[in-house]
Amino acid sequence: MEMPVKIVDRSPAFLIVAETTADIAAREALLDRAMGPKRRKKSSEKLRRGRRPSEGLAFVARDASGAVAGSVRLWDVVLGEGGPAALLLGPLAVDPALKNAGIGSALMRHAVVEAARLGHAAILLVGDAPYYGRFGFSAAKTGMLAMPGPYERHRLLALELVDGALSDAQGTLKAAGRKQKAPVALTFAA
Repeated sequence: MEMPVKIVDRSPAFLIVAETTADIAAREALLDRAMGPKRRKKSSEKLRRGRRPSEGLAFVARDASGAVAGSVRLWDVVLGEGGPAALLLGPLAVDPALKNAGIGSALMRHAVVEAARLGHAAILLVGDAPYYGRFGFSAAKTGMLAMPGPYERHRLLALELVDGALSDAQGTLKAAGRKQKAPVALTFAA
């Protein structure tokens, strides 16, 4: 049974709501259009594979017709062996036909506010500093952290939601949080 969708942000052109299972196919199609087929090979994907987003931290933007126009999800990670918990943001994607409509910025602001409200201490992501810098992300606190697999070090960015949360953080990010349920195989008697 689906929970009622909580409306969390409004604008004349789109609405940000909690992602539901009914959004999965539209979200995946959007990610394919916005990011291409190589999106599944990124280091960030290794941390997401087989996991569910952090509780209460998966959102979609809907356009006026109700279609999924953007998506952002945050994932539970641990910073190094036995290190502190944090969130990994991504992917953030907007329908290419709706670029520059403010959807990505609204999704980012909403994700950061909700992560802080839920008591998380830090958010990391792999992305472009000029874009994410306006939301407070930088590489200043990620020098002792690493992603699993190949990535560009200068693109590993972080935002502390709690001052000092990343002060002693070091090591490779590791997946944490809820695992996806394995699909149930159905058998039929002949």
